Amino acid sequence: MQDSTTGPIGRTGADETGARSHTRSGWGNFSYTTRVTAAFAFIAAMTALVAIGVVSFVWEQHFQTYTRANMESLAKKTADNIATNYEKIGAFDAQTLAPAEYVVSVTPGIGVQVATNGAGGIREIVFDSTQVAVEDAHEGAANQNLLGNNIPSLAPQKNDTNMETANIVVTDKDTDVDKVVGSVSVYVLGSDTLLRTSDEEFRNKSYQAMLFAAAMAILLASCIGFLFARNLVRPINRMTTTAKAIKEGDLSARTDLHGEDEIARLGETFDAMADSVEKDRELERRLTTDVAHELRTPLMAIQSTVEAMVDGVFEADAEHLETVNSEVQRLSRLVDSLLKLSRLESRSTPMKEEVVDVGQLIAGIIATHDAFVADSGLTLEYAADDGVLVLGDADMIRQATANLISNAVRYTPEGGRVSVSVRRGDLMASIAVRDTGIGLSPEETKMVFSRFWRADAGRNRESGGLGIGLAVVKEIVDRHGGWVKVEGQRDEGACFTINIPLYDEAKNLKLRQQKPQRTTKAPKEKQQKSRPKGRK
Repeated sequence: MQDSTTGPIGRTGADETGARSHTRSGWGNFSYTTRVTAAFAFIAAMTALVAIGVVSFVWEQHFQTYTRANMESLAKKTADNIATNYEKIGAFDAQTLAPAEYVVSVTPGIGVQVATNGAGGIREIVFDSTQVAVEDAHEGAANQNLLGNNIPSLAPQKNDTNMETANIVVTDKDTDVDKVVGSVSVYVLGSDTLLRTSDEEFRNKSYQAMLFAAAMAILLASCIGFLFARNLVRPINRMTTTAKAIKEGDLSARTDLHGEDEIARLGETFDAMADSVEKDRELERRLTTDVAHELRTPLMAIQSTVEAMVDGVFEADAEHLETVNSEVQRLSRLVDSLLKLSRLESRSTPMKEEVVDVGQLIAGIIATHDAFVADSGLTLEYAADDGVLVLGDADMIRQATANLISNAVRYTPEGGRVSVSVRRGDLMASIAVRDTGIGLSPEETKMVFSRFWRADAGRNRESGGLGIGLAVVKEIVDRHGGWVKVEGQRDEGACFTINIPLYDEAKNLKLRQQKPQRTTKAPKEKQQKSRPKGRK
């Protein structure tokens, strides 16, 4: 039977584990630290790619414009220098073309071509650094500057976008009119964008530097992401470890997280929850111990008495039957107390709403408890204001006050005094029960309304009670919209004060007048609320 019951449960747990493992696939299989590190690296890579793209655009647009402007300026300056020499000499000879030769010698990778405007608009090349290089390579001719149009040239075609051209303009001495006698074209050997070798090297080095910087940024972002994720996950892992420890039964485990950030506040909340769970579990242990003890004592007394009568040791007379009856009544009171507290906490018992004169109600309780208090060797005092009215359940208020008086009598030694007073405040009615008993410490005042808590855990049922009475008092007062105040010092006594809102006749009259207008079901609800009074 046991195997057949636990088997499916085990298979179900395995199926659930398998289902969870199937749902966590791909990115979800990595740890949080890995995912954060990868995210940082991805962001750094995307930033680097965007930066490289922007720089590439700048290179293609602005830097090429800059180099073209340089080539244009070089061509214009060379043309001006040749024009100056031409005005002095009047012909394109080696001395006139010296500026072009100088540009070629001081600027590696630059090609210069000088052409004249011949008769009939025919363009004649008089200097070509590329043609000279060809002649030097194939024919060994030295310094061939003035060349014809039939010699091959590596220069781009005229008016091509990869060549910058400037006109050679001179002033006619006779007519004082400017005229164009030729042109100077500047180009870069082997380049279609007028980028010299140094410019291309600079561009390539820049790209390499950007790639290196991108790699370093990705590496640095990954390290920062790893450290950030590890520091972020550390308190989460601590909370996970603490939760597992609590799950395994170590209720004293705590995260010990403190700080102002969200995770620290979560850790503090988690520790507060763990404290509450530990206290509740301790109360449950005490409940189990107290209830077991309280049930065992009368049951053992009943069992021993009945067995003795069955065995003939005791006679089944009135005396022994009274012993059994007293223990049965003790069990009944215990079960009734537990059931009453459970009903109050679950709000299953309806609360009757009626106007109660607190002074007269408490006076009746004092009259019934006077002999009980006197038999305990104590003095009972009572004082009340007139006309203290509240809206509530008279039976519940009577029970709460009786519990406080019984508690005061139980913890006050012989010769002491118990004082009960009813006072009317501005908004609240107060019922104070003060004693000269053992008192309470500040720590005990915080726990006094906990279920099955007693000021002295060593007391038994006869002297210390089960620890339900004050919990019942708190539940009753809470249902009336009030609160209970506790004051006391060790060995100086304690004072419990019940505060309940005063009855406001004008306010309640207005509410009664509005009830029929809200819904037609009000009379039925009123009848249902009045049924317990009829059963009573």
